[in-house]
Amino acid sequence: MKAWEMAQEIFHNAQPVIRSEEEQTWTDNVDVSGFYDDNLSLDWGSNVPGSGAPEKIMVAAVQALENRGYLVSEKGYQLLHEGLAAHEAGDFVKLHQVSAQLRRELAHAVKDETSPYWNYRYYHSFEEYEEQVVFPEAVSVDCTTEEFADKIHAGWLAQLVGGAMGTMVEGYTSENLVKAFGDVKGFLREPNTYNDDITFELAFLDAFSKKGYEVTSEDIALAWVGLIPCGWSAEELAIRNIKNGIFPPESGTHCNPFNEWIGAQMRAGVCGMAAPGKPYIAAMLAWRDGEVSHANNGILGEVFNAVMTSLAFVDTDIRNVVRTSIDLIPKDSEYYSVVSYAYDCCICYEHWQDALKACMDKFHKYNWIHAYPNACCEIIALIYGNGDFRETLHIITMCGVDVDCNAGMIMPLLAIQQGTKAIPAELIHPAFSRLDTYMRGEYRTISLEELVQKTVKSIKMAEQAKGKGGTK
Repeated sequence: MKAWEMAQEIFHNAQPVIRSEEEQTWTDNVDVSGFYDDNLSLDWGSNVPGSGAPEKIMVAAVQALENRGYLVSEKGYQLLHEGLAAHEAGDFVKLHQVSAQLRRELAHAVKDETSPYWNYRYYHSFEEYEEQVVFPEAVSVDCTTEEFADKIHAGWLAQLVGGAMGTMVEGYTSENLVKAFGDVKGFLREPNTYNDDITFELAFLDAFSKKGYEVTSEDIALAWVGLIPCGWSAEELAIRNIKNGIFPPESGTHCNPFNEWIGAQMRAGVCGMAAPGKPYIAAMLAWRDGEVSHANNGILGEVFNAVMTSLAFVDTDIRNVVRTSIDLIPKDSEYYSVVSYAYDCCICYEHWQDALKACMDKFHKYNWIHAYPNACCEIIALIYGNGDFRETLHIITMCGVDVDCNAGMIMPLLAIQQGTKAIPAELIHPAFSRLDTYMRGEYRTISLEELVQKTVKSIKMAEQAKGKGGTK
């Protein structure tokens, strides 16, 4: 049946009725207006759900574009100030108008030829990336053993520990955390499992459980729009793009100034778990996942964390894991310049605070949600933590910036290397036995045990479908 036939059938079968005043739905639009006003208000001034840290996403959008080597026009800046004033005044008529105009200006931002961003190579695809690096040989990992299941359990549990710790304090400088809380070495409040980071990993796992190593970016994108009602920054814009029929990789690049922020870097752990001992496959999965919402250095951030997670299954020296993963980032990329600088600072300075200061000073033009300052914090905590779970968690917490994303990615590395015994008992809260999320469907609530079983089962199925899981 053609669409016109469907429409005619609906029209001809419609039976006239007279609606009472109560049955008419015009006033529903008032509620719709309020929803859109509240949603837009978040772009101009909001607070992070867990920690209350302030953020103005429209200011950050301009910042992010300039970080990526674009010039925002004088008119764009004028609109930015007008929008901030309209938001302060609660003038939503003006705010909706200004927001639309500013987004147009951002979409038409021109390349800044003088920006150092363009001194580095822009990586458009996984094929371009893999040509520039030499992967170590894959190491076979027996995914049928209790030891392997324990490593997966430890990895997820450590992410919950790190995420809960970080959610309490994210969005602040190290100095301000010290002033407010002193030296944080334990939970400051009762922890929970609400976290947008793990939400996107569950969506990846859902797609991976069905397709294994053949999973595509489109599969992941469809998992997003089916399971996840909303996101933040790059992920939110990607979800809007996908719903409008714009699929990867364009979903990560179309009108998306945040595609080198931390969003891809923060969800890489599951890609590394899915390819234990196989950094090439971990990188490939990370690229497919990353390009749903990110591009270039944003995707390389996910590759970096995925490779570290994959190597943690077969290398017990955390410093070696970090060094090897840095070497698997192309040396002509800007992301490599960031992670190599952070590593050099760790070698140069005796105390992690000095390395952190050097990195924060160098990358001070980047938002605290950008991939760069947070990648630096990961490396600093891993190097100075030297494989000790408590100390690594302490350092990554006190580094500040996007703590939950960082702790959620690096704490699993130590747990995977050493098993659940690596996680101090006082950090294993009863809340971590079950994940409560804001997702639709089966992942609204899932027990940790169910998550571990699904992960192990999905990896086994993927390995079986691909023979030995592939090597390179």
